Amino acid sequence: MAANLALIQGNIDQAATSVGRDSSAVTLVCVSKTHDADHVRGALGTGRRIFGENRVQEAAEKWPQLKQDFSGVELHLIGPLQSNKAREAMALFDVIETLDRPKLARTFARLRDETGHCPELYIQINIGCEAQKAGIAPQDADDFIAQCVNELKLPVTGLMCIPPVDEEPAPHFALLGKIADRHGLKIRSMGMSSDYETAIRLGATHVRIGTAIFGHRAYNIDQNG
Repeated sequence: MAANLALIQGNIDQAATSVGRDSSAVTLVCVSKTHDADHVRGALGTGRRIFGENRVQEAAEKWPQLKQDFSGVELHLIGPLQSNKAREAMALFDVIETLDRPKLARTFARLRDETGHCPELYIQINIGCEAQKAGIAPQDADDFIAQCVNELKLPVTGLMCIPPVDEEPAPHFALLGKIADRHGLKIRSMGMSSDYETAIRLGATHVRIGTAIFGHRAYNIDQNG
């Protein structure tokens, strides 16, 4: 695992340098979904502290103890979130990358008002307009971002996307960057194990990598890492 992480970091450095970027501006989110706590400890032991999980329940079982054992962990939710799980997710995660619909935005705002707390939020854009994927369609993104930021006053700091697996990702990454630029959003979470170098060359600030770090997961669902 240490060798995998070193190779990935080298690739990140090279991709950033190739377009005149500082690689320290690119954050590696280690996607630990479906991997047990003992496996995750290996990555934590190398000094990595930013991790992504797909499911609230799995994260709730795994991370409270890990956060006690390793200081400075930042936990990202990178999978779809049901509104009835929002309260638990807001308490557990430091960043939620999958704000994808008005109902969820209103739920976050209500719970923020009740608890006085809201994690950092990224809006998920369904960049390829795929029926099977969550996210706001690109043509609806401007209105939704404005609603979240201006009306609901949510702490939206960036955008996230998952390009179609059978298409060249670069145009999708470029489109996400244009949407983010229009709203002054600095964070662009885009790029996974198969395409993170392309994403970095097109402005990714966060790349979500799982398989290239941990190996294949216990089941063959790899839509967010």
